Amino acid sequence: MPRIAPRKTSRAPRDPDVPAAARLRSPGWRDPRLWVGVALVTGSVVAGARILSTADDMTPVWSATSDLAAGQTLTADDLRATRVRFDEGADRDHYLAVDRELPAALTLTRPLAAGELVPAGALGEAADEDTVEVSIAVATEHVPTRLTRGSRVDVWVINDRSLGGDDARSAAELVLGDVAVLDAPLVSDTFASAAARQLVLAVPQADEESLGRVLAASGDNRVRVVGRG
Repeated sequence: MPRIAPRKTSRAPRDPDVPAAARLRSPGWRDPRLWVGVALVTGSVVAGARILSTADDMTPVWSATSDLAAGQTLTADDLRATRVRFDEGADRDHYLAVDRELPAALTLTRPLAAGELVPAGALGEAADEDTVEVSIAVATEHVPTRLTRGSRVDVWVINDRSLGGDDARSAAELVLGDVAVLDAPLVSDTFASAAARQLVLAVPQADEESLGRVLAASGDNRVRVVGRG
């Protein structure tokens, strides 16, 4: 019986210049790429937390939807909520917060531009038809520093002692009591010591005598203004 010789298989010779394939391995905890990825994820989480915390500091306050004139009574259509972040907590009290009850008097004592926040000091009672607007100049040291639009004040006059007679017996006299401040522009700190502060007051039209005394005393720096609570 004939013997069958084993079949030989031919193999191509290995190219000595081709490197052997490396087996992929999962990165270990010492791999710097792993720590870079962890740092990126951690940074994203911290940044997101800061953004959320910043959003919580935003306070919704009322702003004007359009240009509003002085003496205008505000309605719901004139107001819209605007979210604002205040650097100082005390600054929130200067504006009308959405979550607080609106004051009963919603009459503007000064004009507002569209988009402007509504200051609490810009609101007051409706102007009386029997009053006139009077502008007087008062030395800055004789005006309360916290005086703003809508404040109520008493106006005193220092009597001129050079006149003699009964006028010299009283050093000061209340001439206008409980009048509304319609405007009170602030004086720059640079000129506060030398400048007078302008006040626009709502004075009863029938009280011409008192009005004349205040105007005369204003020119002689004999007016003193006292705030009413």
